Amino acid sequence: MSDKFIERPRSFCALGGAMLSAAALPGVVPVLHTSMGCGGSIYWNQFGSTGYLGAGYCGGMAVPSSNVQEKDIVFGGVERLTEQIENTIKLVEGELYVVLTGCMTDIIGDDIKSVVKQFQGRGVKIIGAETGGFKGDGYKGYDLLLQVLFDEYVKKTDKKVKNKVNLWGIVPAQDAFWRGNLTILRRLLEKLGLQVNSFFTEHDSLQEIENAAEAELNIVVSEFYGIDAARLFEDVHGVPFLSSTLPIGPTATEEFIKKLAHRLNISDDAVSLVVNEGKKLYYRYIDRIADAYNDLDFQRYAVVVGDGNYAPALTRFLADDLGWLPEITVVTDFYNEDNHKTVSNYLGNLSSGYKSHIVFETDASEIQYHLSKYWPEFKGQNFYDAFSPAFVVGSHLEREFAKKIGAAHLTVTYPVGNRVVLNRGYAGFEGSLALSEDLLSVLVAER
Repeated sequence: MSDKFIERPRSFCALGGAMLSAAALPGVVPVLHTSMGCGGSIYWNQFGSTGYLGAGYCGGMAVPSSNVQEKDIVFGGVERLTEQIENTIKLVEGELYVVLTGCMTDIIGDDIKSVVKQFQGRGVKIIGAETGGFKGDGYKGYDLLLQVLFDEYVKKTDKKVKNKVNLWGIVPAQDAFWRGNLTILRRLLEKLGLQVNSFFTEHDSLQEIENAAEAELNIVVSEFYGIDAARLFEDVHGVPFLSSTLPIGPTATEEFIKKLAHRLNISDDAVSLVVNEGKKLYYRYIDRIADAYNDLDFQRYAVVVGDGNYAPALTRFLADDLGWLPEITVVTDFYNEDNHKTVSNYLGNLSSGYKSHIVFETDASEIQYHLSKYWPEFKGQNFYDAFSPAFVVGSHLEREFAKKIGAAHLTVTYPVGNRVVLNRGYAGFEGSLALSEDLLSVLVAER
């Protein structure tokens, strides 16, 4: 076993991912069954790492919790959970209550399913998921929540509605721009004539989620997050799924639309109309900055640091659409060999033909070491090809690294502690304009 530790983790625990995802669902009240302090710790991590995402209704420090103590750990915490659910139902209005477990209650084996079943028998809309933090990171918690939602809350039906789809794969809070990204992609799919259920946006409702099995197809805009939930959905409800890398920029978005259209037999005319409209929008605005881009030399070498959604997507956008040179792509998740191949194959076939060095690394302090392997440091030699001008696209953890190598920096990936995020999103044609604007504004601000 490796003795390597992570000094500055880039993810919530499984409970954190499940709790924040549950709180992001419309009308849902999370109920934690865990030891004292878990909910508070998750909230303070959320507050300073997700673009200052607020608590919302019954989120943050207001999340109900059983706060089990020593006697509950010794004798079992089922009674304490039952009491907590009773009080929550009386005091907190919700359309659906979701019980989530922590490490301690998972370790002692509290049977939350039996407790949940008792309340379901009384007509309470409630489900429960075992999400002990040791089971994985926040992405795992997101997947576990979706699985119980699809298995226990979504109604089973043989009815399928043509051109009705479900959309997920962007993890609330872990992606500070999640709501903006989902909204942009929802609008894009609606232009294709699709009826979209995106679960976590302001346009969604629990009724739509309850009827999600009527969908013709599930669309997962990730090759890694929410895939297990998609497989379960297919097993339980018979709805197939299509997975895709998060589309950022005109090249990736056009490919995404055509891939989806082929799967749903959408007409070529409808596809062309949406693609041409999106590309026209993108290049009309990019044309405005073209003179400055060339005259002021806005092209940059780049280091991209992010999770399995963002790292490949950002690299492709920079290389294929913005004309930058992403020398190194650092993927910050723990992945198996198959996932490594997925990322490598995707970035090995960029339209520009540019080859980025792919690194899988969770430790922020190691990124400069990886750069030096591919781009040797200056050691007084007479001739030296400097890694300059350069740009680092990553999290706020990369600020010091960017300073050390004399690069500009923009925080896009988790943790996002130096930006306030409201409705901004970077997906699709529309979002990539916002990303271009943010990247180039950093360069202009330094002049």
